[in-house]
Amino acid sequence: MEHLLHYIWKHRIFPLHSLQTIGGQSVEVVDTGLHNLHAGPDFFNAKLKIDNTLWVGNVEIHTNSSDWNRHGHHCDEAYDSVILHVVACADSETYRTNGELIPQLLLECPDHVRANYKTLHKADISPACYSIISGLSKLAVNSWLTALQSERFEQKTQVIKKRLADCNGNWEDAFFITLARYLGVGLNGDAFESWAMRIPFRAVDKVRDDLFKVEAIFLGMAGLLQEQSLDEYGIKLQKEFQYLSKAYSLPQPLNATRWKFLRLRPDNFPHVRLVQLAYWYCNSRGLFSKVMAATTIEQLRDLLITNTSDYWKEHYVFAKTSARREKKLGVTSQNILIINAVIPFLYAYGLHRSNDVLCERASTLLDELKAENNYITRQWSAVGIHVSTAADSQALIQLHKSYCEPKKCLYCRFGYEYLRRKD
Repeated sequence: MEHLLHYIWKHRIFPLHSLQTIGGQSVEVVDTGLHNLHAGPDFFNAKLKIDNTLWVGNVEIHTNSSDWNRHGHHCDEAYDSVILHVVACADSETYRTNGELIPQLLLECPDHVRANYKTLHKADISPACYSIISGLSKLAVNSWLTALQSERFEQKTQVIKKRLADCNGNWEDAFFITLARYLGVGLNGDAFESWAMRIPFRAVDKVRDDLFKVEAIFLGMAGLLQEQSLDEYGIKLQKEFQYLSKAYSLPQPLNATRWKFLRLRPDNFPHVRLVQLAYWYCNSRGLFSKVMAATTIEQLRDLLITNTSDYWKEHYVFAKTSARREKKLGVTSQNILIINAVIPFLYAYGLHRSNDVLCERASTLLDELKAENNYITRQWSAVGIHVSTAADSQALIQLHKSYCEPKKCLYCRFGYEYLRRKD
């Protein structure tokens, strides 16, 4: 109920009659204030006229007046700046730490808002607000998608900053780990990131000119050289890994049970992706710098071309021969890397360098790529949202994961339109 009161206050869905405090003072809301989603009062710097006196301060909202004391606000000086306590049920008076009485406003929730809110939360279909989507203006839809795209950039930037900190500020290492994660094709993404975080890159740099040794380290650190059914090539890699592990004091390998194969296409098997990464590592020095300098999708595709050693042209796993073919990344796999690794890094690096050109290039490249085709984009397309570019699909993925799944309809612009409707 409290979140719903926040929504009603923020969007000024007030009763038609004049507002009054419980004590009978007139209330005119000049500015509802800035919604605070962190610790402290719920709305900062609100402007209110209470009995024709202009007050500037904070507003706190609770379901019951007694929540003020129950949450300890009566003895917290951070809440002395509250000029109005907004409640759904007035069951007690409210005081500041110095004993001053705080005016309280009893705020009614309109029946149609309450009913729409319940409908959204009980809906077992996604998106829950599907019935109003086709009636929204293009301006309303596009402005929300643009905001969601920016939100997704910011969210991914925070993930990159965390990964960068784990890599002691080395952008090349953090970028390689991110590439590894998204080569995991979702199912093995976490395992690939855990594997990459274990790789001691400065030790691997010492053998970077020898693809066989890099393969041995990559497959060995993945726990895939502990398999029982190794063929002659696998045994050679195993022995090399054992030697290199002692020579460079390599950490404990990842548990091989972390890798999943069920319903994976052979091209996405961990063995194949790991040896592609090994080929990349040996043949693409300075990859991060080159990627940051690229200005077109075609240039990025050229940088993302990878291959494997000769053995893997006839294998997807050890000891099982397959028809000979080059194991290169297809356009779909390249797009996944560009959308989820390259472009977010370009944006994050632009922020780091205070370089607006890089940030704008990230947005432009996203607009130039075709939309992703997944269950999220298909759901929104089915209810009338036009999904044409990767910028659209990234925005809708952000909408689904950050608003639809956690049922944060009160914070969504589509949810706002649904809640305010009167049938």
